[in-house]
Amino acid sequence: MSARLRAAALGLVLLVAFLLLWNLVPAGSLAPTPGGVWRRGVEILSDPFYRDGPGSVGIFWHLVTSLRRVLVGFLLAAAIAIPLGFLLGRLQILRWALDPLVQILRPVSPLAWLPIGLALLHDAERTAVFVIVLSALWPILLNTIDAVRHIHPTYLKLTSTLGTPLWLAVTQVWLPATLPGIITGLRLSLSTSWLVIIAAEMLVGGQGIGFFVWNMWNRLDIDAIVVAIVIIGLTGLILDHLVAALQRTVRYD
Repeated sequence: MSARLRAAALGLVLLVAFLLLWNLVPAGSLAPTPGGVWRRGVEILSDPFYRDGPGSVGIFWHLVTSLRRVLVGFLLAAAIAIPLGFLLGRLQILRWALDPLVQILRPVSPLAWLPIGLALLHDAERTAVFVIVLSALWPILLNTIDAVRHIHPTYLKLTSTLGTPLWLAVTQVWLPATLPGIITGLRLSLSTSWLVIIAAEMLVGGQGIGFFVWNMWNRLDIDAIVVAIVIIGLTGLILDHLVAALQRTVRYD
């Protein structure tokens, strides 16, 4: 038996053991049970597309809303961070000048910006995207800077010796050389964005998988919360695998 098959078998055994232990939860408590989660999951997923007003929609629309916010914020962050990373990676004096600001802002929780976003934008949807931009910005920026700083000096000397135009040097030399590092930053930022949007939606309300979780908590529907957690985890896994596939393609092709 191969190592992968043994690992799969062990994982299945551990899952069954976990479910058996979980099934020992006393009846009548608020804690979810496997049977209750299964039944609630069937109910939720049996009609994921229903619409009954702005706040009462199926789980599919909550998931689509969250993914849309993450995608828009992620793309905006990439559009800002990648050019800025190239600039800071090549201009040492500018990088030194901005480094204190970057180091101060980078550790701040994105959710701390939520009240400021609401005050400035007066809109829950735009505020959610604003928070995602701040979540995704730093991993992309720092990985791009590091990738640009570690471009092989021979490539830079060659473009300088040949008098290569800047736009051609960036597109034909700098970008291919830094792409693996940039994609690493994209992968980290996408995972972070998916984590943050769930918490942000609990606060901004409206629609979204985070809002769904908070709404179910207000109803004390713990089984539905577990169903949502599984959906959140599976979606995050798919997003990570998509970027990982791109990363492998860039690294080995």
